[in-house]
Order: sequence, then C-alpha cells, then structure tokens
Amino acid sequence: MRILTWSLEQIMEEVKVLENSVKQLKFDLSRMCWYMRGGLTYSEAFDLSYEDREVISQLIEENLETAKKTGQPFF
Repeated sequence: MRILTWSLEQIMEEVKVLENSVKQLKFDLSRMCWYMRGGLTYSEAFDLSYEDREVISQLIEENLETAKKTGQPFF
C-alpha cells in the first residue's frame, strides 16, 4: 500500500493543474462542436476517445487552412 506523502500545498497545486486540464478539455470539445455545426453534440464529444478528438481537430485545422488559402469563408 502506498502512503500519500504530499503536503497540502503540493496537493492544491496538483488540483489546480487538473482543473486547468479539465477546463482546456471542455474548451476544446466546445470548439469542436461549434465547428461541426450540430454534427457533434457536446455529450457525444465527451464520449470520443483521445485519438478521435485528435483526428477531428486535425481535420478542422486542415479545413481552416484550406479556407484561408482559397479565400472561402469558414465560419
């Protein structure tokens, strides 16, 4: 059995790191849903695997670059 040896300060620092990670994940999922224009709901986004989120994010970035290069709107 492992005994927790972190101080309260270390624990609170880790909590802040984890809270920021959760906040960033929620932002990324919200952005994904916005770009998908209803093709992906927020609850469905939470069910995606890490790999699925990476693939969708890459696709969005590629489409943004294509829109910039061609001058087509991407809103």
